[in-house]
Amino acid sequence: MRNSFHQRTPPGRSGVAAAEFAVCLPILVVLLIGTIEACSMIYLKQTLSIAAYEAARVSTIPGAVTSDVQAAADAILVARGVNNPTVTISPANFEAQPPETWTTITVAAPGSANSVITGWYYDQQTVTAKATMMKEF
Repeated sequence: MRNSFHQRTPPGRSGVAAAEFAVCLPILVVLLIGTIEACSMIYLKQTLSIAAYEAARVSTIPGAVTSDVQAAADAILVARGVNNPTVTISPANFEAQPPETWTTITVAAPGSANSVITGWYYDQQTVTAKATMMKEF
């Protein structure tokens, strides 16, 4: 009785799997690295959004000053390991603005300093996030 699980490889097909693997491997590696890089930038964008929101929230507290807003943003940015961020407050003298004035916090970070793999698409990008809240008091 012949065992069907142990069939011999037909002549001329002995290296096909290795050749297919050699062709597909670079494509799979590029897809994997691209996915890791894209996820890293999504994480960065989300971190900047959270930092901008928290800084904007602090700017609405009565008696808040620029250093309080900067500290609120920096606390999140440092905790999540963001490199070279910039925090911009608009209007710059938000403390002196009357109630019902909108304050916008913009947080930006370069993709090159926060990229997992240098030399890819996001190296030339700057990721930004904004949050706007109204001063109520």
